[in-house]
Amino acid sequence: MTAIEPGRVVAVVGSGTMGQGIAQVALVAGHPVRLHDAVPGRAAGAAATLTGRLDRLVAKGRLDPAERDAATARLLPAADLAELADAALVVEAVLEDLPVKRALFAALEDVVGDDCLLATNTSSLSVTAVAGALRRPERLVGTHFFNPAPLLPLVEIVSGHASGPEAVTRAYETVRAWGKTPVRCADTPGFIVNRVARPFYAEALRVYEEGAADPATVDAVLRECGGFRMGPFELTDLIGQDVNEAVTRSVWESFFHDPKFTPSLAQRRLVESGRLGRKTGRGWFPYGDGATAPVPRTEEPREAPEEVGAYGDLGPAAVLRDMIEEAGVKVTPERDRERGRGRAGERGHGGHERCAPYAAGGFLLPGGTALRLTGGASATSDPAGPAVHVDLALDYRACTRIALAPGADADPMDLRAAVGLFQRLGKRVSVIEDIPGMIVARTVALVVDLAQDAAGRSVAGARDIDTAMKLGVNYPGGPGEWCDRLTSRWVRSFLSAMDGVYPGGRYAPSTALTRRADTEAKQGRS
Repeated sequence: MTAIEPGRVVAVVGSGTMGQGIAQVALVAGHPVRLHDAVPGRAAGAAATLTGRLDRLVAKGRLDPAERDAATARLLPAADLAELADAALVVEAVLEDLPVKRALFAALEDVVGDDCLLATNTSSLSVTAVAGALRRPERLVGTHFFNPAPLLPLVEIVSGHASGPEAVTRAYETVRAWGKTPVRCADTPGFIVNRVARPFYAEALRVYEEGAADPATVDAVLRECGGFRMGPFELTDLIGQDVNEAVTRSVWESFFHDPKFTPSLAQRRLVESGRLGRKTGRGWFPYGDGATAPVPRTEEPREAPEEVGAYGDLGPAAVLRDMIEEAGVKVTPERDRERGRGRAGERGHGGHERCAPYAAGGFLLPGGTALRLTGGASATSDPAGPAVHVDLALDYRACTRIALAPGADADPMDLRAAVGLFQRLGKRVSVIEDIPGMIVARTVALVVDLAQDAAGRSVAGARDIDTAMKLGVNYPGGPGEWCDRLTSRWVRSFLSAMDGVYPGGRYAPSTALTRRADTEAKQGRS
């Protein structure tokens, strides 16, 4: 099946922000557009708003005046569903209410032709359930646009249980002809983005709830060390705490209370208090006149050591050795040290390594404290003895902040030396409490695991998952790319260690990740 021809009518039902955005995309692509809303007069008002948007595009030089005039002529508000009879495609963008959507599509089925493609823009409801009341459910698919639809390129094309392959392909090709980047996925809770992205929010909230770091510091670490465009606390304030919490709760309930998606009590209390974010003037942070910008915890300047020891395999942090030497700090091999053996052979739930034996190396600070990449357990329990843990960075050279977590028995002078060492490398340093997995590492590992699980369950292909996460939520890389870089063995070992500290399934490695890690082990990759 090919894309719907530009001259054929596209109808959009629902004239809110998303409905207007989808209508604009279809208009600019050359379609006549019918805009309908159940509230009398609202569609006409939305059409006027759309015309104003097109005028602004002309003023900015992004749209030719003749194209604006032609698009405006193709836009018609529809007071009644009967006016959508000639539509080749109807996209629904009404309230996230299943009975409302089902009733709408049942009514549309009595109006439109047999060849009309029906699409729901739902972000949280089952596409299969939306189509359940139709006589011909095979012609309904999910087309999940991201807000603002005219600007964000990603569209998730969702196949319901009864969606016909012809309808899915037609929706995919049509959206691609509109200049969007479609990805295919199965009808599962959260689709791709809202499923795989849950740990980005949930782990930040867990770190806060355990008192390891304040929201401003967590945000700064994920931005400046992890490379994410926004931190989870500032992002949920922008989205709306009520909206974000509702999506998390919906995914959790749809997965029958799977612990990997458990909502946060701290966020629930924020919603109950009415602190919903920017729209109410306060969420995790204050907004409006007189509000002060949040300040992350950043260490004062410290002296770097003149020399550090190095031993073992540094795993994903291997580049640090070169960086330290380039900064003028002498790195001395510690070949005689046998660190990491005490617990490297321990097993977590499922029999997997709790500590990665092939990434059990580190640096030795002047007072004898080990400086090591977090492996999923706490620094206090590190088999190397007294230790300061370093958080994962997806690019240690490019990152501008590093998080450190000292164990209870770490030498305070060595902690200051570790701070000075990373400051010598040009990094700001945040010292957080000793929490297993720290901040970036636990977030990235869980995102990788959920992506592997989704691909393993045929929710979507690995490439489409990477595309969705980079375009839908602006991740600095795809989780499949991260898995390749970190290795699935390291991610599994990290999560197994976390699972040993927090039993119950939240951090248990998925079957898909475990299978890939076992394959890597057999192939001798480390």
